[in-house]
Amino acid sequence: MTCYKNASRLPDFYNLEVQKRQQVLLAKSTLDSEHISALSGDDGLTVENANHMIENVIGVHGLPMGIATNFIVNGNERLVPMVIEESSVVAGASLAAKLARAGGGFKAKSNSPEMIGQIQVLDLEDLDLAYHNLMENKQTILDSVIGIDPVISELGGGVKDMEIRLMEKSPIGPFIVVHLIYDTRDAMGANAVNTATEHLTPIIEEVTGGRVHLRILSNLADRRLASASVTIPLEELGFGNYSAEKVRDGIIEAWAFASVDPYRAATHNKGIMNGVDAVVIATGNDWRAIEAGAHAYAARSGSYTSLSKWYVDNHGSLCGEIEMPMAVGIVGGATGVHPSAKVVLELLEVRSSSELAEIIVSVGLAQNLAALRALSTEGIQRGHMGLHARQVAIAAGAEGSEVNMIASKMVLENDVRIKRALELRR
Repeated sequence: MTCYKNASRLPDFYNLEVQKRQQVLLAKSTLDSEHISALSGDDGLTVENANHMIENVIGVHGLPMGIATNFIVNGNERLVPMVIEESSVVAGASLAAKLARAGGGFKAKSNSPEMIGQIQVLDLEDLDLAYHNLMENKQTILDSVIGIDPVISELGGGVKDMEIRLMEKSPIGPFIVVHLIYDTRDAMGANAVNTATEHLTPIIEEVTGGRVHLRILSNLADRRLASASVTIPLEELGFGNYSAEKVRDGIIEAWAFASVDPYRAATHNKGIMNGVDAVVIATGNDWRAIEAGAHAYAARSGSYTSLSKWYVDNHGSLCGEIEMPMAVGIVGGATGVHPSAKVVLELLEVRSSSELAEIIVSVGLAQNLAALRALSTEGIQRGHMGLHARQVAIAAGAEGSEVNMIASKMVLENDVRIKRALELRR
C-alpha cells in the first residue's frame, strides 16, 4: 500500500470546485487521469457495457460519488468513495472520522470469508435416519465439490464444512436443511456457492432418500462478520453550546433507545446502512445482500435491535462498537466490469475482501456516530438543510454561483421552499 502522510485529511475539500477536488485526488492517491476520466463520466459505464450486465437495458442511471475524508482504519489513512443521493451523509462520515482520529481512528477485524449454501431436502420418511446418513457420508459429500471452482481453490478457498439443520416444525411438515460452508476468498462468492449446492443434488438425494428442492446461498452471512470499534476522547466531543459530557451522554442515551425499541432501531440501523451501502455501491458489490444480512443479524436474538453499541470507558471517553455480516468481494461481478467500481477499489488501495469489509464496517460506525451526534444535539435537519436548499435552488432554475447564493439565503431565513427560491431569483 502506498502511504501518504495525512492522506485522508483534506481541509476545506468540500469548498473546492469539482475539478479542484479531482486534482487533489491525483496528488493524494495512486489515481491517474484515466481514472479521473472514468469518475467524471467521460469513460464510465456505457450503455454497451450495461447491456452485458442486466437484461432489457435502455440506458444508465447516475448517482453522485463523494469522498469521505479523515478516515484511519487499522492505522492506515483511507480516502473513502461513497455513492449516495442523500445529503449530509458524506459530510457526516467525514466529521465522525475526524473525531475518531484523536483516538487513533477505527480498529476493525473480520472473519474468514466463509459463506453458507443451503440445500433443502423434502419428502423424508425418517428425519433422524436422513440426518445420520448425511453425517456418515459427510466427507464423501464434501470431497465431491472440492475444486469445483478452480480459481477459488487455487487461492486457498473452497468447501470447508457441512452442517445439518432439522426443521421439525414448518407449514409443509418436517424437512432437513444442509448447510455447505464455503470459503470464497476475495469474491463475494454467490456464483461459486450456488454452483456447489446444485452439484450436490444427486448425492444428497441418494444419501437421504429425499427430494432436494431449493439450493441457494444465504445472505445471512453470520460466518463472515466484520466488526469495528472506536474511542473518541471526551475533549473532542464538545462544540457550540454543547459540553463534551452532554454530547457524549446524549449519544449513549440515543443508542439506548434503539437498543430496546425496534421502531427506533429500524431508523438507527438505516443510518448505519447509509454509510455501509454508499461504499458497497461504489465498489460494485451487492448492497441488497448486505442490507438483508444486516437486518437479519440485528434480529438474531428474536427481537430487532441496534447493530451498534455506545458506552463510556474508564477514562470518560465515548466508545463505539459494531458487528455485522459483510459479504463483499474485490473480484468477480460488477467489481471487475464497472469502470467506476474498478477506480474506487484502486483509490481504496484494498488488497483483499476482508480489508474492504473492515473499511466498510468502519464507515457504518462513523455514520452512526454522526447521526446520533446530530440527533442528540442540533437535530438532524440542520445537517440536511444546506444541501437540500441547493437542490431546491436548482429545481427553481438557479445556475452557477446563483445556486449557493439562493441556498444560503433560504437557510438563513429558515425558509427552504421552491416558491421562496423563485422569489430570490427575480
